[in-house]
Amino acid sequence: MNIRARLLISATALLLAGSTGFAADIIEGPTADYCRTVGTSNLVLTDNTVDLTKQVVKLMDESVAVANSPEWIHSSRPVFVWASEAKVACGMAYGYLKTNYKDEDTLNKCECFHDRMVEYMN
Repeated sequence: MNIRARLLISATALLLAGSTGFAADIIEGPTADYCRTVGTSNLVLTDNTVDLTKQVVKLMDESVAVANSPEWIHSSRPVFVWASEAKVACGMAYGYLKTNYKDEDTLNKCECFHDRMVEYMN
C-alpha cells in the first residue's frame, strides 16, 4: 500500500474515532445560546401586524446597511456575519408578513441576529 493510501486511511480512522456525531445534527447536539440577549422575541409578542411589519423592516434595513458597510465587512469582529444573518432572517419574516402569516421562528431569529449584530458593534 502506498503512503498516500495509508495517510488517507489513518486520517479517516482518526476523524471517525473523534467524531461525536453532533457536528451536523443541530437538533440532538449541544446547543449554543446564540440568543442570550433575548428570550421570546418582542416581535412575536407584537399583535398589531402593521407595527410588526414596520419593526421587522426597520431591523432588516439596519442589518442591510451594516452588511454593506466596508467598516464592518473588513472588521475582525463578527458584526458582518450577524448582519448578514439578520438581513436574511428579517427578510424571510417580512416575506411571511406580506402573506399575513406571522412566523414565530423567523421573527425570533430576526430579532436575535439583529441583537447579536448590535452587541458586537459595541
